[in-house]
Amino acid sequence: MSEPASISAGIAGRYATAVFELAKEAKDLKALEADVAALQAALDASADLRTLIGSPVYSRDEQAAAVAALSKAMSLSGTVVNTLGLMAGNRRLFVLPQLLAALRGMIADEKGEVTAEVISAAALTKAQADQLAKTLKASVGKTVKLNTTVDESLIGGLVVKVGSKMIDTSIRSKLASLQNAMKEVG
Repeated sequence: MSEPASISAGIAGRYATAVFELAKEAKDLKALEADVAALQAALDASADLRTLIGSPVYSRDEQAAAVAALSKAMSLSGTVVNTLGLMAGNRRLFVLPQLLAALRGMIADEKGEVTAEVISAAALTKAQADQLAKTLKASVGKTVKLNTTVDESLIGGLVVKVGSKMIDTSIRSKLASLQNAMKEVG
Protein backbone atom coordinates (compact mmCIF):
# COMPACT_ATOMS: atom_id res chain seq x y z
CA MET A 1 0.00 0.00 0.00
CA SER A 2 1.35 3.40 -0.85
CA GLU A 3 2.11 5.83 1.94
CA PRO A 4 -0.66 8.39 1.13
CA ALA A 5 -3.22 5.57 0.86
CA SER A 6 -2.18 4.14 4.23
CA ILE A 7 -2.33 7.59 5.82
CA SER A 8 -5.85 8.09 4.44
CA ALA A 9 -6.87 4.63 5.66
CA GLY A 10 -5.48 5.43 9.11
CA ILE A 11 -7.36 8.72 9.32
CA ALA A 12 -10.57 7.11 8.07
CA GLY A 13 -10.14 4.20 10.47
CA ARG A 14 -9.89 6.47 13.49
CA TYR A 15 -12.99 8.44 12.50
CA ALA A 16 -14.87 5.23 11.66
CA THR A 17 -14.03 3.64 15.01
CA ALA A 18 -15.21 6.74 16.87
CA VAL A 19 -18.46 7.02 14.90
CA PHE A 20 -19.16 3.29 15.18
CA GLU A 21 -18.56 3.23 18.94
CA LEU A 22 -20.78 6.28 19.47
CA ALA A 23 -23.59 4.76 17.40
CA LYS A 24 -23.22 1.40 19.15
CA GLU A 25 -23.28 3.07 22.57
CA ALA A 26 -26.46 4.94 21.58
CA LYS A 27 -27.93 1.69 20.17
CA ASP A 28 -28.32 3.46 16.83
CA LEU A 29 -26.50 1.14 14.41
CA LYS A 30 -29.50 0.91 12.07
CA ALA A 31 -29.49 4.70 11.60
CA LEU A 32 -25.72 4.61 11.03
CA GLU A 33 -26.14 1.89 8.42
CA ALA A 34 -28.82 3.94 6.64
CA ASP A 35 -26.62 7.06 6.78
CA VAL A 36 -23.65 5.17 5.33
CA ALA A 37 -25.78 3.82 2.48
CA ALA A 38 -27.25 7.28 1.77
CA LEU A 39 -23.84 8.98 1.77
CA GLN A 40 -22.38 6.28 -0.50
CA ALA A 41 -25.29 6.71 -2.92
CA ALA A 42 -24.76 10.49 -2.90
CA LEU A 43 -21.02 10.08 -3.56
CA ASP A 44 -21.70 7.64 -6.40
CA ALA A 45 -24.32 9.91 -7.97
CA SER A 46 -22.72 13.34 -7.61
CA ALA A 47 -19.48 14.38 -9.26
CA ASP A 48 -19.88 17.78 -7.56
CA LEU A 49 -19.84 16.13 -4.12
CA ARG A 50 -16.74 14.11 -5.01
CA THR A 51 -15.07 17.34 -6.18
CA LEU A 52 -16.09 19.18 -3.01
CA ILE A 53 -14.60 16.59 -0.67
CA GLY A 54 -11.42 16.09 -2.66
CA SER A 55 -10.50 19.56 -3.85
CA PRO A 56 -8.27 21.85 -1.79
CA VAL A 57 -9.78 24.83 -3.63
CA TYR A 58 -12.76 24.93 -1.25
CA SER A 59 -12.20 26.54 2.15
CA ARG A 60 -13.02 24.87 5.45
CA ASP A 61 -16.06 27.12 5.81
CA GLU A 62 -17.33 26.32 2.31
CA GLN A 63 -16.91 22.59 2.90
CA ALA A 64 -18.56 22.82 6.33
CA ALA A 65 -21.51 24.78 4.92
CA ALA A 66 -21.96 22.35 2.04
CA VAL A 67 -21.77 19.32 4.35
CA ALA A 68 -24.25 20.91 6.78
CA ALA A 69 -26.71 21.57 3.94
CA LEU A 70 -26.25 18.04 2.60
CA SER A 71 -26.72 16.54 6.07
CA LYS A 72 -29.92 18.51 6.61
CA ALA A 73 -31.29 17.58 3.18
CA MET A 74 -30.49 13.89 3.74
CA SER A 75 -31.78 13.90 7.36
CA LEU A 76 -28.60 12.25 8.64
CA SER A 77 -28.24 11.25 12.30
CA GLY A 78 -26.61 13.64 14.76
CA THR A 79 -23.47 11.55 15.15
CA VAL A 80 -22.82 11.51 11.41
CA VAL A 81 -23.66 15.22 11.05
CA ASN A 82 -21.22 16.13 13.82
CA THR A 83 -18.52 13.87 12.38
CA LEU A 84 -18.86 15.37 8.89
CA GLY A 85 -18.68 18.87 10.38
CA LEU A 86 -15.56 17.93 12.35
CA MET A 87 -13.98 16.39 9.26
CA ALA A 88 -14.72 19.53 7.24
CA GLY A 89 -13.24 21.72 9.98
CA ASN A 90 -10.08 19.59 10.06
CA ARG A 91 -9.84 19.41 6.24
CA ARG A 92 -10.33 15.64 6.33
CA LEU A 93 -13.35 15.22 4.04
CA PHE A 94 -11.10 13.66 1.40
CA VAL A 95 -11.17 10.40 3.43
CA LEU A 96 -14.98 10.12 3.29
CA PRO A 97 -14.98 7.17 0.81
CA GLN A 98 -12.54 5.23 3.02
CA LEU A 99 -14.60 6.17 6.11
CA LEU A 100 -17.75 4.76 4.53
CA ALA A 101 -15.97 1.55 3.54
CA ALA A 102 -14.59 1.12 7.06
CA LEU A 103 -18.01 1.73 8.60
CA ARG A 104 -19.64 -0.78 6.25
CA GLY A 105 -17.07 -3.36 7.34
CA MET A 106 -17.59 -2.65 11.05
CA ILE A 107 -21.38 -2.84 10.70
CA ALA A 108 -21.14 -6.11 8.77
CA ASP A 109 -18.83 -7.59 11.44
CA GLU A 110 -21.25 -6.54 14.16
CA LYS A 111 -24.14 -8.19 12.32
CA GLY A 112 -22.12 -11.32 11.52
CA GLU A 113 -22.21 -10.66 7.79
CA VAL A 114 -19.61 -10.81 5.07
CA THR A 115 -19.78 -9.21 1.62
CA ALA A 116 -18.99 -11.20 -1.48
CA GLU A 117 -17.97 -9.44 -4.68
CA VAL A 118 -19.56 -11.35 -7.57
CA ILE A 119 -18.76 -10.63 -11.20
CA SER A 120 -20.86 -12.49 -13.75
CA ALA A 121 -21.10 -12.54 -17.54
CA ALA A 122 -24.86 -11.85 -17.35
CA ALA A 123 -27.06 -10.43 -14.62
CA LEU A 124 -27.96 -13.00 -11.97
CA THR A 125 -31.62 -13.79 -11.42
CA LYS A 126 -33.05 -13.52 -7.91
CA ALA A 127 -33.09 -17.34 -7.61
CA GLN A 128 -29.45 -17.60 -8.74
CA ALA A 129 -28.34 -14.89 -6.33
CA ASP A 130 -30.22 -16.53 -3.44
CA GLN A 131 -28.71 -19.94 -4.23
CA LEU A 132 -25.21 -18.46 -4.46
CA ALA A 133 -25.66 -16.63 -1.15
CA LYS A 134 -26.92 -19.85 0.47
CA THR A 135 -23.95 -21.85 -0.86
CA LEU A 136 -21.45 -19.19 0.26
CA LYS A 137 -23.08 -19.04 3.71
CA ALA A 138 -22.55 -22.79 4.09
CA SER A 139 -18.90 -22.36 3.11
CA VAL A 140 -18.10 -19.20 5.08
CA GLY A 141 -20.35 -19.73 8.10
CA LYS A 142 -21.71 -16.17 8.06
CA THR A 143 -24.58 -14.43 6.35
CA VAL A 144 -23.38 -13.32 2.91
CA LYS A 145 -24.42 -10.11 1.16
CA LEU A 146 -23.75 -10.14 -2.56
CA ASN A 147 -22.33 -7.14 -4.39
CA THR A 148 -22.90 -8.12 -8.02
CA THR A 149 -21.56 -6.59 -11.20
CA VAL A 150 -21.76 -7.68 -14.82
CA ASP A 151 -18.69 -8.06 -17.06
CA GLU A 152 -19.59 -9.49 -20.46
CA SER A 153 -15.91 -10.14 -21.25
CA LEU A 154 -16.07 -13.15 -18.89
CA ILE A 155 -18.06 -14.91 -21.65
CA GLY A 156 -19.67 -17.17 -19.02
CA GLY A 157 -19.30 -18.25 -15.41
CA LEU A 158 -18.55 -16.25 -12.28
CA VAL A 159 -15.73 -14.63 -10.35
CA VAL A 160 -16.49 -14.64 -6.61
CA LYS A 161 -14.35 -12.86 -4.02
CA VAL A 162 -15.04 -13.39 -0.32
CA GLY A 163 -12.43 -11.87 1.93
CA SER A 164 -9.04 -13.03 0.68
CA LYS A 165 -10.46 -15.99 -1.29
CA MET A 166 -11.25 -15.77 -4.98
CA ILE A 167 -13.03 -18.39 -7.07
CA ASP A 168 -12.81 -17.85 -10.83
CA THR A 169 -15.02 -20.15 -12.91
CA SER A 170 -15.21 -17.81 -15.90
CA ILE A 171 -14.75 -19.09 -19.42
CA ARG A 172 -12.29 -16.25 -20.03
CA SER A 173 -9.89 -17.60 -17.38
CA LYS A 174 -10.29 -21.17 -18.65
CA LEU A 175 -9.45 -20.02 -22.17
CA ALA A 176 -6.42 -18.13 -20.84
CA SER A 177 -5.15 -21.22 -19.00
CA LEU A 178 -5.66 -23.32 -22.15
CA GLN A 179 -3.73 -20.72 -24.13
CA ASN A 180 -0.87 -20.91 -21.63
CA ALA A 181 -0.88 -24.71 -21.81
CA MET A 182 -0.71 -24.55 -25.61
CA LYS A 183 2.29 -22.19 -25.41
CA GLU A 184 4.12 -24.62 -23.12
CA VAL A 185 3.61 -27.51 -25.55
CA GLY A 186 4.75 -25.64 -28.68
